[in-house]
Amino acid sequence: MGVVVSLDKARSPGPGLKPLLDLVEKDMDRLNNLILSKAHSHVDMIPKLARHLISSGGKRLRPILTIASAQMCGYDKGEQHIPLAAAVEFMHTATLLHDDVVDESDMRRGKKTARILWGNEASVLVGDYLLGQAFKMQVEVGIMDALEILANAAAIIAEGEVMQLAAAKNMDTTEDEYLTIIKSKTAALFAAAAELGAVVADKSERERAALRSYGNNLGLAFQLVDDALDYSGSKEQLGKNVGDDFREGKITLPIVLSYRRGNAKERNFWKRTLQDGDIEDGDLEHAAELITKHKALEDTLKRARHYGDMAKDAMAIFPDGKHKSALIETIDFCVAREH
Repeated sequence: MGVVVSLDKARSPGPGLKPLLDLVEKDMDRLNNLILSKAHSHVDMIPKLARHLISSGGKRLRPILTIASAQMCGYDKGEQHIPLAAAVEFMHTATLLHDDVVDESDMRRGKKTARILWGNEASVLVGDYLLGQAFKMQVEVGIMDALEILANAAAIIAEGEVMQLAAAKNMDTTEDEYLTIIKSKTAALFAAAAELGAVVADKSERERAALRSYGNNLGLAFQLVDDALDYSGSKEQLGKNVGDDFREGKITLPIVLSYRRGNAKERNFWKRTLQDGDIEDGDLEHAAELITKHKALEDTLKRARHYGDMAKDAMAIFPDGKHKSALIETIDFCVAREH
């Protein structure tokens, strides 16, 4: 039985990613070819497992940000932005492989996860291989600032993963603590991806900081919408089981808000299901009812829109143009998306 929380009033999709995808189309062809070539190995399992996830229909949003921001900043000295964008995608793919093992996830983008098909050990090790390939590409590009940005992002993402692990099943997690987790776990790579475009174009710190802020706030908005979708989407839309966060005991913002606003009986429900892991038939539906009662999804999306507005404000220093407009449209897509 699905969860029936409606967010229709909160969404207005607009043109979506199409304006941005049209602008980066040629570079994305080069990027995809590079990704497939760098996922190659004489160890047969590595390309099989890597391509399973790489080719599974992800949006490639993070590397798109690198390419689009480089284009907006007027980069025309070569193709260094392509391997940097590929490095971003490999880092993201590696974190997905590792996340699915930690979370014991069965589905990713509508397919069985790599850990289900090849096992936990292979998923972790291939994730490590992709991280290694990401840093090889960065070294080959030879821009020290770019290497520093992605090295810092890798460390911050790992910290975020550990923070999330520590917060799992912890009903005392505050909203500020949760925002710190997703700033590290999700927004850090968005921020790095966007800033790389300014770095490769040799722009000033002012422009780097603006794109870093854009990516950071876009990443926060993106993750908060993800949090809401776990209690409002469908399996077909999400490419994973609805309620996975609930079953895995993840403390996301809708839970934090519902728990804080609930009465003693409701808090005991959250403690039984998420803290103790004692989930019975009908509990997911009841969780959705409590989230609706306390307007937790509505307020989660309000926060997402707030960070989206901050991302738009960060773009103000750049002159108007098709790339700026497309990057701003991307914010609206991320906030209004259904998957």
